Amino acid sequence: MNQAISHVSAPLGAWRLTPIPAFDDNYLWMLDNGRQALVVDPGDAAPVLAALAQRKLELAGILVTHHHGDHVGGLVELQAHAACPVYAPATETIPGLVERVRGGDAVELLGCRFEVIDVPGHTAGHIAYFLPCSAGAAPLLFCGDTLFSGGCGRLFEGTPAQMLASLDRLAALPGDTRVCCAHEYTLSNLRFALAVEPGNQALVAYNTWCQEERTAGRPTLPSSIAREAQINPFLRSRAAEVRSSVLDHAALPDAADEVQVFASLREWKNNFR
Repeated sequence: MNQAISHVSAPLGAWRLTPIPAFDDNYLWMLDNGRQALVVDPGDAAPVLAALAQRKLELAGILVTHHHGDHVGGLVELQAHAACPVYAPATETIPGLVERVRGGDAVELLGCRFEVIDVPGHTAGHIAYFLPCSAGAAPLLFCGDTLFSGGCGRLFEGTPAQMLASLDRLAALPGDTRVCCAHEYTLSNLRFALAVEPGNQALVAYNTWCQEERTAGRPTLPSSIAREAQINPFLRSRAAEVRSSVLDHAALPDAADEVQVFASLREWKNNFR
């Protein structure tokens, strides 16, 4: 996918949700109402500025999930372009002038009230933003690199126990929640998921659909919480077939606890080719 604004936009009540491609496989999510927009994790300012100009939108706010450069690299330039609020994790070092938020806080932008959820694991202070259902539209989740379709983020700073607990928090959200992940990792994640749980027919069907979408040049995202509960091994690490696969692969004892199983699943994925 090129560096222009994605041609795939989804209506969300009075809002339009768009994944803006950046770098090799990032999505910088934009939510706009036809006049103003907010963006999430702008690792690069250029595609955001191009999208704003193309649609004649004013940048009204920025949401940041964690400190990695491909999520914050465009902040300083965007703040120079528009004096808009930037909300970011309370415990992470973020460039530019930001307002610090943590789990339990709420962020109000353009009439939307986002709930902040602590999701440590990928980084120590990673957060997510959840917009509950309003005006008949499905809820929205901007989850950064914590949850991917068919996968989850690597544990660069957190522990397996933290990541498992973070994913449990996200899995508890309403099933129709749109999951706006920050990377197009879906097909590679699904190759691993099929190795772990080859008998999962929902996973087999979803893999076929995702291949068709990518062949057509379309994003596989957003996903949904309900879909991920069916196909994502990291949300299914307690499921019998997933657990059995991990025990066999890692030569774990039958008495291994859920954190051991999750840690071994993540390690399996780290080395999967």
